[in-house]
Amino acid sequence: MMRAGLWPQAPVLALSLWTFTAPVHAFNLVSLQEMQASQAASEAFTAKVSPVPGAPQIEVVHPKLDGPVASPTPIQLLFLPSGSSSVRPETFKVLYGRLRLDITQRLVNEAKITAEGISVKEANLPKGSHQLLLRVEDLQGRQGMKHLDIDIK
Repeated sequence: MMRAGLWPQAPVLALSLWTFTAPVHAFNLVSLQEMQASQAASEAFTAKVSPVPGAPQIEVVHPKLDGPVASPTPIQLLFLPSGSSSVRPETFKVLYGRLRLDITQRLVNEAKITAEGISVKEANLPKGSHQLLLRVEDLQGRQGMKHLDIDIK
């Protein structure tokens, strides 16, 4: 026999279980209009720069860039410091496409960023080709950069 006080708790329990199993919603890292504007722009001038000795490295764990990538996609980057210096996560910057549109804040709002790297569960990108320039500095001010070309199927 069920006690009278248990029925009101059942909907609360069901609601709290639903909140834990709700799907993760991907956010738009780049809009279709931004992608089209970037592709229509002339190629940005970039000076040839030699890598700074001892600068941190940026390693892409996800997405795998050996072929087309499905969207939404997880993004996981590792920051690899050199020597005894640490990476300053607050210096992380992401520039998009030929227009060098700063989309850093979009990632910062959705991601966990630490001195070890960044992790995003799901990010939407429109179908097509995308260019990203990633930057991060260490405590000594040395800047590491990584260019990414991502093809979204």
